[in-house]
Amino acid sequence: MEYRRAAIPALVGGLLLTALLWWAGASTQALHLPGTADVLGGRAAAELEYWLTPWSYDPPASVRIGAETFGIGEDRAAVDNSRYLSLYTTGMQIRFVAVLLFFVPGALLLIRRLPPVNGRVPATLLAVWAWGVAAGTLALAVSAPWLIAANGRGSYRFLPQLAGMASGGRQILVLAALVAAVAAVLAARVTAKGAGPLPQAPAPAAVARLAATVGTAVIAVSLVVLSYQPVAATLQTAFTGSGLLAEPGDLLRQWLLLGSWAGPAGRPAGDWFLYRVADALVLVVVWWALRRLPVLLTRTTVPAMALGAVCATVLGLLASQLAQMALTASDSGMRWGLVQLSAGIGGGVPAALTFGLAAGAAAAVTLRAAGSRSGAGAGAVTQAPDGTEPGAVRPGGRGEATGTTAIGD
Repeated sequence: MEYRRAAIPALVGGLLLTALLWWAGASTQALHLPGTADVLGGRAAAELEYWLTPWSYDPPASVRIGAETFGIGEDRAAVDNSRYLSLYTTGMQIRFVAVLLFFVPGALLLIRRLPPVNGRVPATLLAVWAWGVAAGTLALAVSAPWLIAANGRGSYRFLPQLAGMASGGRQILVLAALVAAVAAVLAARVTAKGAGPLPQAPAPAAVARLAATVGTAVIAVSLVVLSYQPVAATLQTAFTGSGLLAEPGDLLRQWLLLGSWAGPAGRPAGDWFLYRVADALVLVVVWWALRRLPVLLTRTTVPAMALGAVCATVLGLLASQLAQMALTASDSGMRWGLVQLSAGIGGGVPAALTFGLAAGAAAAVTLRAAGSRSGAGAGAVTQAPDGTEPGAVRPGGRGEATGTTAIGD
């Protein structure tokens, strides 16, 4: 799909995502209305407020208290407290602009390389949804320094504060990104009409499987090795220091760990394996997505594979978290409400960005290297976009030969 055709749905999705997050943040005050706690329950209302606060322009209590506490100079003279509130407003402006600026380029690349035609609609929808979650997380991290400074204690444990703010507001972000993805894909369906035939460069089946395995192995380093609790604890406590950038352990955990698991100490082995199946679901989703990407993409470029791997990792995390919600609900019965059960949704996205980019690049390099070798041999087995082999007779048409893989820069 041409850039001009893909730009419109990407912009529509970005604007809608930004508007939905702004509307969600503006709804925070509704939770303080009389009777809200009676309808939702006090605990659920407090949890919802915690989800919405990162997107609210109304300064939280910590900012207002910080403005009052740090608004006195060394000579005990009053200092203009509005500068702290101005910092908060500036940070929120940066946050919403960053959501748009991060979402649009990624969605543009996804819609261009993965247009919602010829059976690709579900794949495009899931990819754009996952990228919306990732773009919102990046916006949270980029705007966090201004909001930390607005609290009046930016020099105290800056990196742990940055890690905490980068993980906030993700539950509402998941819902808003889904709505924005639906709108973007519907718009892309309209702009794709009349675009003409799309180029295809399917990879040999064996090469695609090898590339998917290599990319999944990169994800497994974080999910299986680094996320093991003894290793994660060592990672978090190994780097200490003093000053502004002291204690980077919390930030490292945020950007390097896709989960958290330990041995079945003190719990039945059957339950332990059941929860590990939910973790393994991440690897299954990533492998299947990386296996299908060379078939679905109109051109298998390194940026497209890297972005696709990020989206696949985010989708794997969401699938695993939904499975864990179901397991927790079955174990605890009706003790927890839906709001409390959904508290873990959207976690691990910074690590998905880190390892997803590496996994996609590794898969693309494997496709290039293995595809060039297999392409030299005659009779390389390839797959067409509809899953048939070259030369196979399709229903209602003639057999068409397909070429070997073509990896772009």
